[in-house]
Amino acid sequence: MPEYLAPGVFVEEVSFRSKSIEGVPTSTTGFAGMVRYGPVWYPGGPTSCAPRLLTSFVEVERVYGGLDPLAVGPADPGEERLSYLAHAARAFFDNGGKRLYVSRVFVPRTTGADDLAKWGVARRAIAVGGTNATWTARWPGYFGNVHVETVVMRSKNLAFVDGGVVQTPRAKHGAVVEIYPVGSAPIGNAPLALANLRVVQIDSGGVKTFFKQDGTAGNPAVGDSVQLIELSVRVTVNDERVDEYAELAPSGEQTRSIGRILEKDDPADEDAVVYLAWDADSFAVPVFAPAALSAALQANPGRLTGGHDGLLAQPDDLKGEEADPDVATKKATGLEALGEIDDIAIVALPDSGTYGDPTLSRQASDRLISHAERLRYRIAVVDAPQGSSMNEIRDFRGQFDSKYAAVYHPWIEILDPTARAAQGAPPARLMLPPSGFVTGIYARTDITRGVHKAPANEVVVGLTRFEANINTPRQEVLNPAGINALRFFEGRGYRVWGARTMSSDPEWKYVNVRRLFIYIEHSLDNGTQWAVFEPNNRRLWDNVRRTVEDFLLVLWKDGALLGDKPEEAYFVRCDRTTMTQNDLDNGRLICLVGVAPVKPAEFVIFRIGQWTADAKV
Repeated sequence: MPEYLAPGVFVEEVSFRSKSIEGVPTSTTGFAGMVRYGPVWYPGGPTSCAPRLLTSFVEVERVYGGLDPLAVGPADPGEERLSYLAHAARAFFDNGGKRLYVSRVFVPRTTGADDLAKWGVARRAIAVGGTNATWTARWPGYFGNVHVETVVMRSKNLAFVDGGVVQTPRAKHGAVVEIYPVGSAPIGNAPLALANLRVVQIDSGGVKTFFKQDGTAGNPAVGDSVQLIELSVRVTVNDERVDEYAELAPSGEQTRSIGRILEKDDPADEDAVVYLAWDADSFAVPVFAPAALSAALQANPGRLTGGHDGLLAQPDDLKGEEADPDVATKKATGLEALGEIDDIAIVALPDSGTYGDPTLSRQASDRLISHAERLRYRIAVVDAPQGSSMNEIRDFRGQFDSKYAAVYHPWIEILDPTARAAQGAPPARLMLPPSGFVTGIYARTDITRGVHKAPANEVVVGLTRFEANINTPRQEVLNPAGINALRFFEGRGYRVWGARTMSSDPEWKYVNVRRLFIYIEHSLDNGTQWAVFEPNNRRLWDNVRRTVEDFLLVLWKDGALLGDKPEEAYFVRCDRTTMTQNDLDNGRLICLVGVAPVKPAEFVIFRIGQWTADAKV
């Protein structure tokens, strides 16, 4: 109780209601795999390399490089490989997905002049006096071989004469200016001449000095034109993307400096493709360094080189590595990076079924399933190898037993969105794993109906056909084995026609039951953290019980639980019947919760018989 030491009126706030539990998101999805560009950990790279949250395919294109193929291999030009993850992301959003995390996987080459060369980080060094300023791609990949051009932006004449003295109020500390006699000043992007450049310095007394390239003062005279020099950097990624950064100051002493707007770790544009690395103090005359940098960047436009897509990611690469707690710069990669994000409820590896070797596909799927089982609050959508026959898909499914995973068959054909149509030629087509489509349907079902609704009998969007035709006799073989079929029905379109997990335990046979319990468990975990270290007595037990009952009552009203009355749908016990004295002595509060989940009507049966007027039933 609060202390009352002096007479007076005291007003206290107290709570007369139970705490509330907010349901966790269930449609947030995570993909790990190979893409053309984007955040990934590499030695000496940017620290902000965590998986990026995306809410549309436009963001996928901007951050991770779009749909164009990769070129993987130990040497250039590399073997062309479809960017399965990018296509899966497109299918995810087309089928109703809203939130997607992508963890990029990159495998460096074993040879190269240095780490950046091994990791495929593109660069272009520009000589500035006796040193180099280097344009560097922020992330590995052939996509980083962009063209960078620096354009000079000249202002109007800044100078005017006041009392016989030249005044330049807009020339701030660190600014680069150009001094010419009036009438001879260049305009536009005319080449900079070092002899006419000055760097402005203002001392503590407000005295302004214009320094020349030899480090001596060269203030403007009466009749001179003084033009402020700013830079505009144009980064040409491809025909469809040109990033431009205007009104940049050459000096790091100014707020909008080129090194600050285009820096490695925290650029103004978090999706910037390049950054500028240069130590101005290494220049022979540091005070003149911004002017020298401006002239060098303007005179040396060109394309970065050295970017490549690395090697083909193997199953262990897709799994990734955990962050090193003893090395702050070592970040998690692959699936391990997705494991650090609590919001993710669905995970997939679009590359897992793309190996020609079935053993590698099985290993990659095993890494995915183990990830979901270890983290508990997510389910894995598994892709079987491409072109699997009935025997092959059954053999593949038979190698796993997990209530945290579901497999879908067959693969899905689409029109190639990167191919240009040619008159008289059939449109190009691609075969994609089903995980991107199915995870989008999971998310769509969660958003429109709820996590308790089985993600089945749902239309698949954005395809031309399924790789194989699954008819009823074939599905009678696949469905009991826990293989979810993708089927075409005349007049009803292409649909997901299965909702089973990869578990042999009949209690966890259905995907929606498993996901409902994940939702309940995760919500209770997050929503009852307030109870830790509270006095472990009846008041706390009753509060916890009421909190859980209120949460389950909402679920029952939403149709997620079976029963005509709340008492039939769930029970919550938290009292001396669930805890012994030993539990209390060891600080344990045990709350027993039972729920009756709704299960899908997988087999709808009508029994019909003949009826006559005098028949009795």
